[in-house]
Amino acid sequence: MKKIINVATPAVCAVALVLSVAAFNKTNAANPTSPNPIVTSAPAVQPVDLTYAAEKALPSVVYIKNTQNSKVQTVEYSDPFEDFFSDPFGGFFGRGQGGNNGRRQRQIQTPKRTAAGSGVIISTDGYIVTNNHVVDGADELMVTLNDNKEYSARIIGADATTDLALIKIDGKNLPAIQIASSDDVKVGEWVLAVGNPLGLNNTVTAGIVSAKARSMGQGVSSMIQTDAAINQGNSGGALVNTNGALIGINAMIYSQTGSNIGYGFAIPTTIMNKVVDDIKKYGNVQRAMIGIKGSDVNVYVDSEKEKGNEVDLGTMEGIYIAEVVEDGAAADAGLKKDDVITHIDGQKVTKFGELQNIIAQKRPGDKITVNYLRNKSKKTATLTLKNEQGNTKVVKNADLDVLGGNFRAITDAQKEQLNIGYGLEVIKVSGGKLKDAGVPKGFIIQRVNDKSIKSIEDLQSTVKEASTSKEPVLYVQGIYPTGKKGYFAVPLEND
Repeated sequence: MKKIINVATPAVCAVALVLSVAAFNKTNAANPTSPNPIVTSAPAVQPVDLTYAAEKALPSVVYIKNTQNSKVQTVEYSDPFEDFFSDPFGGFFGRGQGGNNGRRQRQIQTPKRTAAGSGVIISTDGYIVTNNHVVDGADELMVTLNDNKEYSARIIGADATTDLALIKIDGKNLPAIQIASSDDVKVGEWVLAVGNPLGLNNTVTAGIVSAKARSMGQGVSSMIQTDAAINQGNSGGALVNTNGALIGINAMIYSQTGSNIGYGFAIPTTIMNKVVDDIKKYGNVQRAMIGIKGSDVNVYVDSEKEKGNEVDLGTMEGIYIAEVVEDGAAADAGLKKDDVITHIDGQKVTKFGELQNIIAQKRPGDKITVNYLRNKSKKTATLTLKNEQGNTKVVKNADLDVLGGNFRAITDAQKEQLNIGYGLEVIKVSGGKLKDAGVPKGFIIQRVNDKSIKSIEDLQSTVKEASTSKEPVLYVQGIYPTGKKGYFAVPLEND
């Protein structure tokens, strides 16, 4: 479970907690017409029944075990006496030059490690949403369902910025959760947090929605805040309404100790749905940028008052623009410093978290209508959102399929014949980027973007890395079967 300042691992801690549940009391009312008002009991109100929500949600929430295998790693360590004793003449005669200021390297065997978290089944064929930090670094992922059936899982995609990940198990007719729109959630409504906190599997805790669009200084700045108890191991679990429908993915707690002190935070389903769709369609998240820096109007006004400055922006609600990013969407549409955004697509925005929630659901190239104040005068502009590279193109996390080729590691005979130590032979070229660039069958790829290519996995990782860079191009170096060297530029994007 993430904390606000530090990210805690989802490993289980042995902590004993005592939770008190407030009783529902009858409310008393006074009779205002009586000369001596008498306090009487109001009709009994039936407490909210959360058993239905628990029964609906529990089968859809899973336990995830993250295993990181033992590995050999090279680490640096410091020996302060290395240089002092290695050459009594301090290198005067050319000795002691290998000391490297007392820094040396050695190999260590890391221990096998395990951690645990939660996840939510969102489709009957086995797609599961969880937090990125639950699956990050995993060599093996094991998923245990509510009925104790176990499955091996694979990561379809993950996004560190939103702290969401999509994983898949091979199953059929799985108990997928109903998904509700987090935009319909109201502050004060009852919710359940479902997960596997502190090793206590299939746990349900109750509370209310304490706030919405909460900015936490994290990648997701529009969180649902709840006082339902959330602890380590709840990461990736479900926050559900009284119908048992998913409204958020539990992600972090506000705590100095790593344990619940009253406030937890969940990623809204509106953001989750968009992240899942992007991962399925493009392999990564299409992140739209509005191109401004700023703060809530009241925060800006208060900060100016502390400096002795009187500020009148014509409103105390909205987003104050402190800076407009050059060549960004806002700059292109004519927005300027000191403008105040009040509405987006007709939806009122009173704080930055609400703005973040709207933009997080958009993709590069989408258009939005912005209402704003400039010197207290109302204005309207249409913005075309851009990506992190400053254009409107969809950024795909390409894989080997985009190249349109088949590959295999070269044989020992090819190594001897061509006097090379490694490479991938292109054994087939179909209608893909290789064909467009003129890469022929039989060509042996040795380097791509200055990285040695010794296996198909090397090529795959290089393609993925290049596809999300500012310059999505593969610079391929290699050798023809005749021994002649070759060089190709392979663009990964369409013109």
